[in-house]
Amino acid sequence: MDQFIVNIIHRPEMVPEYAEKVTGQGKAEDLGRKALLTESLDIFKTQQEAAHKNGLKTTIQMTYASLFNDEAVEIAKDHHEKYGDEIGLTLLGLPCKEFREKYKTKDFCIWMFDMDMKKSVVNDVFEKFYERFGFYPESTGSYYMDADLINYIKEKYPSVKCAVATCWEEGPKAYHTCNNSWYTLMDGGPWAPWIPSKVNTHAPAANEAEDSGIVAIPHLSRDLLACYDGNGSNFGTHPQNVLRGMLYEPGHIDENGEYVGQQYPYLFNLIDQYLYQARFNNGYAYNMMFVGPGWMNKMGRWEAPYELLKASYEDGCAYYGQLKKDGKLLDMTMSEFADYYREKKHYTEPECALWRDLIYGSNKQLFWYCDPYMRACVNMDQGGAIVDLRPYAAKLEWKVGIGTPHVQECGYPFLIQEKYRAGYFTHYAGEGTVRSAKICHNGEEVDLCLCRTHAHFSEEKGERRLTLDPVDIVFSDMSLKLQTVITFKEGDSSIKIDRNILEMSDPEADVTINEYMVACYGVTEYPEDMTSITLSATSGIKEDSLRYAYKCRENYCPGADHVDAVIPPIKTRVTMECSGREKTGYFKEGYAFSPMFTLGYTGVLKDKEVFSTWLRLARED
Repeated sequence: MDQFIVNIIHRPEMVPEYAEKVTGQGKAEDLGRKALLTESLDIFKTQQEAAHKNGLKTTIQMTYASLFNDEAVEIAKDHHEKYGDEIGLTLLGLPCKEFREKYKTKDFCIWMFDMDMKKSVVNDVFEKFYERFGFYPESTGSYYMDADLINYIKEKYPSVKCAVATCWEEGPKAYHTCNNSWYTLMDGGPWAPWIPSKVNTHAPAANEAEDSGIVAIPHLSRDLLACYDGNGSNFGTHPQNVLRGMLYEPGHIDENGEYVGQQYPYLFNLIDQYLYQARFNNGYAYNMMFVGPGWMNKMGRWEAPYELLKASYEDGCAYYGQLKKDGKLLDMTMSEFADYYREKKHYTEPECALWRDLIYGSNKQLFWYCDPYMRACVNMDQGGAIVDLRPYAAKLEWKVGIGTPHVQECGYPFLIQEKYRAGYFTHYAGEGTVRSAKICHNGEEVDLCLCRTHAHFSEEKGERRLTLDPVDIVFSDMSLKLQTVITFKEGDSSIKIDRNILEMSDPEADVTINEYMVACYGVTEYPEDMTSITLSATSGIKEDSLRYAYKCRENYCPGADHVDAVIPPIKTRVTMECSGREKTGYFKEGYAFSPMFTLGYTGVLKDKEVFSTWLRLARED
C-alpha cells in the first residue's frame, strides 16, 4: 500500500516575521512589546489546537525567542507528553530583544552570517535549548542551511538527524515579487526529502562518505509546475500561500464571528497531487506544512481578514486529518521521518515527480528527476525538452555568508534554465538554454519543442523511463510519426534519449535529425564570463577543441565518439554521445548577445529506425 507521510511543523515565533510592523504600527520598534508576544503565543496555541483536534501530531520547532518564554516552554513540554509532539529547535526566529542585545545585528538569516558567528549562534541557541529542556534536539532548520553550518551542527550536536534545509525555487522569481527585498536566493535544490552531501546542501549524497549525517526536508511542499513558472510563495501546501495566490473561493463572516462558506479546491488538489507521486517513488510520497504565527496576524494579511486566515489553517489540518482517518496518510514528527526515510531509501535512489497543471485547466505536464548526480526537468509541452538541468555530479563547493564570495546567493548553478536564460522561445536573435531535437527534410525543419505531448512513467532494473506519446511531424511532401523515450539510469549520471520513427508516409524517405543541447552556467538571469569554457569533439585519438571567446565558431566531427564542454567555474564536464546512422558530432560557440554554447549530433533516420543519444555529467577539477 502507498505510504503518504506528512510533517506538520509549528514554531512559537515570539517575534514573527513582519508582525512587529503591524502590531506596533505608529510606534517605535520594540521587539519585546507585550501585545506582540501575547498575540504570537495565542496564534501558536491556535495552530497546535487545529492539528491536535484532527488527530495530527506536530514538530514544535522552538525559536531562540521562545526559549526565554516560560509559557512557550511549558506548552511544548505539555504537548510532547499529551500528543507525542516532538520538541525541536529552529534557527529561524532569531530576532528578539535578547539576540539584538547580544549580537548587535538585525540580520536573522543564519546562513548569511560569517562562520564564526554561525558557530556562536548555534552554540548559544542549542545550549539555551538544553538549559530549558534537559536534552538536545533531534531536529532543526532554517529557510536554508549551508553545508558548513550543517557539518558543524552535526559534529557539535550529533543528536540532530533532521533539518529543514532549503526552500524549493525560492530564488530570483520570489525576489522579484517581493519588491527586490527578499534576499533568500536558493534555487536549484530538491523539492522532496534528501540526504545532503557534506560539500553542498542542495546536492544529495551519493554514498556514506558524502553523507552529512542528516535527512533534509524542504521548507514547504510547492506546486512543481506553478511554482516553477511563477513565484513559489503563492503555490504551496501552506494554506496561507494559497490565500496569497488568490487560489480560493472566499466565504463570509457569520453572526458568530466565524468565517464560513470558503472553499480551497486548489489546496486539496495540491495535497492529492503529492499523494499521487507515490506511484513514481516505490510507494512513498511526502508532504510538509511549516507555519509560523506571523501568518495569522490579528490585523489580517494578504487582503484576508484574521477569521479567514484562521479558518484556512483549520480547514487544511482537517483535510490532512480526514486523509489519516481514511488510512491514506501517516503523520510523523521530523525525527520519526528521518528514521523512516533512511530505512526506506538508498543513496542513489532518485526522487521522481510527474506533475500536471492544477490551476489553469491546461494539459501541461512536467517531469522532475533528482538524484546525487543531477536535477532535471522535462517539459512535455515542449515535446519532452529538458528545460532545467543542475549538475549535482560536480558536488560544487559553494561557501555562503559574510566573508565568502556569496553573501546571499546560495543556489546550485544550472546548465539549462529556461526561465532565467530563455529556452526555445526567445524574444530576438540568439538561442536560449534547452535540450531538444530538430527533424529536417528537404530544407524544412521542425523542432520538437513545438510538438506538445504527454508522458507515461515506468521503472525497470534501476531505470526510470518516460515514454512520450508519439507526435506527428508534417513536411510539404511527407509526414512521419515519432516517439521519444527518455531514460534515467540510477547511479549513472546520464540521460538517454531515443527517437524512434514509428511510421512514415513515404517508407523509402529519410530525414536528418539534429540532437542539440544549448547551455551556459549561472544562478540568475545575468550572464557569466564564458571565456574559461573549453569545447571539444573527439573521434578515436583525434580531438578538436577551442577556448570560448564569443566568436561564433563551429566545429563538426564525422563519427565523433563524444562532444564535450568543460566549465571550470562550476567544475563540470558535460558530454554527449550518440548511437545512430551517419552521425556527426559538433559544438558551437556563442557570442556576446547570446552567450551560450551548443553540443550536438546530427544523423539520418529512416522508417522504424532509432537514433539514441546520451547526456552525461561529471565533476572536472
